[in-house]
Amino acid sequence: MKNSPPAGFGADRDFASSRKHSSTLSRLVRGRGLVGLVLLGLLILIGVCAPLLAPYPPNLQLDNANLLTPSAQHLLGTDYVNRDVFSRTLYGLRTDLVVVFVAVPIGAVCGTLLALAGTLSSAVDVALQRFFDVILAFPALIMAIGLTAVTGTGIGTVVAVIAIVETPIFGRMLRSSILKVRAMPYVEAAETIGAGRLWVLRRHVLPNAAEPIGVQLALSLSMAVFVESAMSFLGIGVRPPAPSLGSLISDGINYADNNLAFVLGPLAMVIILVLALQLLAQALGAARRVN
Repeated sequence: MKNSPPAGFGADRDFASSRKHSSTLSRLVRGRGLVGLVLLGLLILIGVCAPLLAPYPPNLQLDNANLLTPSAQHLLGTDYVNRDVFSRTLYGLRTDLVVVFVAVPIGAVCGTLLALAGTLSSAVDVALQRFFDVILAFPALIMAIGLTAVTGTGIGTVVAVIAIVETPIFGRMLRSSILKVRAMPYVEAAETIGAGRLWVLRRHVLPNAAEPIGVQLALSLSMAVFVESAMSFLGIGVRPPAPSLGSLISDGINYADNNLAFVLGPLAMVIILVLALQLLAQALGAARRVN
């Protein structure tokens, strides 16, 4: 039996797929998608340039600057230990971006590899689905508390929690998509004329089964922002004095009467970041439905 079909097989489908991807990209850079891309790009730029934009080091304790209200020198005022809130917010945004853009792709890759492993054997597939059930049975914060009790707090723990939570989500989504694509006539035709399983998987199944990943990736990134913020808010995330948006919100609530901007600044960053990712997810979903 041949390992690959005759030359030229699937060329029309590859051309159609290329046109579909171009159409998706064109829809993404319009309307909600464009707004989301601009907001996300701006936040990423701010996070990358935080050392240049921040007027003070994030942990510098200033003289005679306890809980100052917003001013030209301190755009968001200062906190209870005389640190500039605006500077800490910029660095907190940078921390959140690093966490979510590292953790979610790790979860996506792990979920994808496990979904592919499930195609090798029905027994492996069943075992993986039960494994996913166990992970999904625990809310993210409960898992975060348990993992923190074992490993301690820190960025590594936050990344691990998000990656573990996202792995079964991507794994099940890709598994469902793979099963649908494998039943398509063009896949059956490729197998009938002698294409090997790995060739079919690489050439036809994965490129088409992976289409929903973009939407899920944007949704998972937005949820990861909430998970990181919640963990840091509860004191089980990023270790102080390193700033994160969740820990800044937690600290700011206690001093809202003295400096309301202390809590509103970091909260606004979280809202804008989640909004940008949600707009991207909606635009990707709409483009996929049209195609």
